[in-house]
Amino acid sequence: MRRLFSARQRLILALVSGGRCAECGIKLRRDFHADHRIAFSAGGPTILSNGQALCAPCNLKKGARPMRLRPWQQLALQKAMQWLVERGEDKHFLINAAPGAGKTIAACTIAKNLIEGGHIDRVVVIAPRVEVVRQWSRDFKQVTGRFMGKVTGAGEDIEIDVCATWAAVQGLQDGFQAVCRNARVLVICDEHHHAAVKAAWGDGADTAFADARYVLVLTGTPIRSDGKKSVWMAYDDNGRIDHPEAGTYTLSYGEAVDLQYCRPATFHRHEGHFTVDLDDGEKVHVSSQSEAELTPTLKRIPGLQRALNFYKLACSPQYEADKATPREDGYQGTMVQWAIEKLDDLRLRMANAGGLVIAPTIPMAEYMALLIEKMDGEKPSIVHSQLQNAENRIDAFRHTDKRWIVSVGMISEGVDIPRLRVLIYLPSALTELAFRQAVGRVVRTTGQEDDTRAYVVMPSFDTLEGYARRIEAEMSPSAREDSGPPKTKKCPICTTESALSSKFCDVCGHEFEERAPRFKQCDKCDALNPMSAKTCQECGASFTQDFVLTLDEALRTGTIVRGMDVDETETQEGEAIAEDVRRVVMASGDEKLVNMIKQLPEESWGRLKRLFDEAG
Repeated sequence: MRRLFSARQRLILALVSGGRCAECGIKLRRDFHADHRIAFSAGGPTILSNGQALCAPCNLKKGARPMRLRPWQQLALQKAMQWLVERGEDKHFLINAAPGAGKTIAACTIAKNLIEGGHIDRVVVIAPRVEVVRQWSRDFKQVTGRFMGKVTGAGEDIEIDVCATWAAVQGLQDGFQAVCRNARVLVICDEHHHAAVKAAWGDGADTAFADARYVLVLTGTPIRSDGKKSVWMAYDDNGRIDHPEAGTYTLSYGEAVDLQYCRPATFHRHEGHFTVDLDDGEKVHVSSQSEAELTPTLKRIPGLQRALNFYKLACSPQYEADKATPREDGYQGTMVQWAIEKLDDLRLRMANAGGLVIAPTIPMAEYMALLIEKMDGEKPSIVHSQLQNAENRIDAFRHTDKRWIVSVGMISEGVDIPRLRVLIYLPSALTELAFRQAVGRVVRTTGQEDDTRAYVVMPSFDTLEGYARRIEAEMSPSAREDSGPPKTKKCPICTTESALSSKFCDVCGHEFEERAPRFKQCDKCDALNPMSAKTCQECGASFTQDFVLTLDEALRTGTIVRGMDVDETETQEGEAIAEDVRRVVMASGDEKLVNMIKQLPEESWGRLKRLFDEAG
């Protein structure tokens, strides 16, 4: 169930109240508050019968009432107050809790207690992205009753308490330093790995907030995979945060699952065998179990061995003969089919369950969206940094029952879409930090009635399998066990259990979504099998396919041009600046420069630009 009332619901609530506050009767402003009668945190649904239109002051009075905390949040509060106030040995307190466990509410409650105890005057939150800033502002007001301004670089909304993105901190270091020197400030650092000292804003965080009274560090992934240090916290030799136990509260993912704060996850390792047809008729075989074996001649081709890596091939689009239509029987197509079947099962228990695709590049995201639309019949949402209003698209997806959203670097730490349950994982960054953050997007519970599992579909690749095994090891044996397809379906209106064959709920009359099951035929015996079957249920034949790619398709995740091994990012950068560079050079009339750009492929211009930038 979503947390916020939709625009339509807000309009109806205002009409019902006659345009006046349901508490004090004052005429409502356009920015009135649509509030739950029974708090969402207490299980109150976001429906009209549980809503009311309030003016801001009346709603803030409600927000200041004590919130019922989860047991771990209460323990974290007690431990934080003891460490920061009573002992006062160190101004840093760390909360390391699984994604979805409720770190934001815990942090807001600690801030509220420090404010009411007279220990701080102001609160500054640093969050990774604009969408997370918005969520902080809402939760902070609900817990403390105080407005929290938003500083995102695109716009500033200044209040006593503010939440800023890391990027905004970089441009306002002097301002935040002045705030910390002129008031007693609690700094809350959300997803603290963003404060890498070697990163531009890491140094800014260290300088701007050095005079803060207290620092509360939040993380769900206490690991750095890149070797960089981080401000405020030390790391051990294994890349994990090293902070005194007395100044740390930890809630592991396994503990959060057992306490039903998070849903258990099942990892599907998607195997594949690729055959790459080279231009001279030679074939190279690659699988998740064996590397490409190249002849001495082929080994001399720069970058070919790297390009024929199993994971890179798994991220290579496969098209029909028209070079435009995604292949349903390609590697990604079989991943999508498995994920569709799981999402269908999940929507029998959670009618609005959604799926997330994390793609490595924008072209790959567009390919995956076309593939899903072709196979599932619904056009997914796409979000990436080059789209205007990407944050609004994410928010719109959060409040609908659309099945799929495809993301390039937009839906990661802190982005809360509780209805996500299936993840197709094809990222550009193969780090444990990124992996755990991605898994965290699909394990958030929607409440006490949530009995679903999360499913992660990923290439069967040593690196990712190692990360998955570590997460599985955190779960109890009972949590790791997948009970299989649902035996009944749950009405999303009244939660009544119904037979899988039911078209309507017997209690409230709700009409269930109907989707015809899909089957595939065995090439050996013609028997029909569920689309997700790995072997034929009739004759036992394996459905593991040999995916055939041309050399051009295999190199889509990078480019090899005239002896240069250029990765996908550099290729995209080159293509993005090519038109402007060509126009400027041609306009210069310099014959040597014109000849130079003719000799240098535009795919390599991105690398050249980087080299010039590094040279200063």
